[in-house]
Amino acid sequence: MEMPGRTFIARHGETVFNAARRMQGVAIDTPLTRAGFAQADAMGAALASYLGTDVPPLALWASTSGRALQTLAVVCEHIGADWHTALHDARLCEIDVGKWGGRTYAEISAEQGPIVDAEHHLFSTRPPGGEWYDGIATRLSAWVDTARHDSGDRLVLMHGISSRVLRGLLTSVVPDRRWGCGVAANLSQGSMVMIENGRETVVVHGDGAAPA
Repeated sequence: MEMPGRTFIARHGETVFNAARRMQGVAIDTPLTRAGFAQADAMGAALASYLGTDVPPLALWASTSGRALQTLAVVCEHIGADWHTALHDARLCEIDVGKWGGRTYAEISAEQGPIVDAEHHLFSTRPPGGEWYDGIATRLSAWVDTARHDSGDRLVLMHGISSRVLRGLLTSVVPDRRWGCGVAANLSQGSMVMIENGRETVVVHGDGAAPA
């Protein structure tokens, strides 16, 4: 999908759920750990360095989840942006894990066997009562139709899986029948990329390995 200007996409920092390997999905209040704040600091510093001293106006977007909004607040400090102008959009939220929400990966795997495709770092089975990747692509496609009217560049703060689907849309990753859409390669927690004219550049590689 085409998107004018530059789109900076960041994955939020580690949360208390991530540290415990607990499913959070669309959970609203899962606060950042100290490692998560450090990752947010690193992203903010890297973005400030990338943009240089003459920082262009950025449209600020974030999922409605607290972990995304917390991370955005730290990044905004580094680039001198006003967090209060950010648009909060539920279409940017993480995959809905349905009945798995709040439970640990270990508990679920003990009941029904492996649930993650280790090669691709994606769920190998649909969460009961939850979403699949094609559904995420549908809501993010609608978001792109809205955000393409931004004047100038944009910074988007979101999540591990949903950001991979958005990156797949914006870089025209070939759809995979297993996922029902194109999904970009995994990036560690606390990572940020820049996409322009369908090409992706990594701004910073995060140091987190926690699940989304």
